[in-house]
Amino acid sequence: MNFKSGSIKNFTSLSQFQDLKEFNSHMEMWLAKCKHHFSKGELVALKRLVRFSAKIPGVCNAKIGTMLKAIHQEYNGNGISRSTFKRMIMKASTQGILTVHETERKNGSQSSNLYVFNRFPKSEPPKKEKMNHPIKTSNLSKTNIKKNNKRSETDLDYTFTSDQVPQSFVNVVKCFFSEAVTIEEFWRMAKIAAYRNNRENETEQILSISIQSFKQLIRKMKSNRQINKPIAYYYGILERKFEGLYFEELYELGFVGNVL
Repeated sequence: MNFKSGSIKNFTSLSQFQDLKEFNSHMEMWLAKCKHHFSKGELVALKRLVRFSAKIPGVCNAKIGTMLKAIHQEYNGNGISRSTFKRMIMKASTQGILTVHETERKNGSQSSNLYVFNRFPKSEPPKKEKMNHPIKTSNLSKTNIKKNNKRSETDLDYTFTSDQVPQSFVNVVKCFFSEAVTIEEFWRMAKIAAYRNNRENETEQILSISIQSFKQLIRKMKSNRQINKPIAYYYGILERKFEGLYFEELYELGFVGNVL
């Protein structure tokens, strides 16, 4: 569908956001998930397009040349090429970040494109995984289990921890919580926090933050502070650390401290 070119106010109805704050929030989530798909130059282009989409939150009809000129001025003559900007548009469209509409003048000739940013899709965290322990096999009968002195999972020490949990994480946690099921629950919290912050594919980052967060939990527990639910407290630390990492990346991109 082609739109008639005109004032940006004519496209107010296309905005998917209640206000600029909501638009910024959704852009932050898009960046957290998709930033790795873009080169540094393309991220500069995306940042500029976002800033040109502030008057009507999430909608922009500025010409590419106008935005390239603004980038050129901001970076003291070190701008980006038109082809870089177009690659950014193509990638952002492919990732679902925005939708591109063509516009035409009254005489039917093509005008500048209209860029409409999309809301970040809602998602649910992964369901609790059932860890398989070496002590359990599918062919064990109920009678055999009873003969095993009715041992529960909480009786199994860290040597029975699922191989889905990194050994370096086990080595840290086992010094304070020796049960396999508890270690696995700490790791599950780390995976959920990573998922909620769109970091589920960053294996090394998850491991690093999970260990840092656990050490912070232990410091709190050793400082005579009563923590009734260590796992829940640990999850809170994880969330804050992932959020802090995210804002560090935004700062590096120049988003923090500026109006998008």
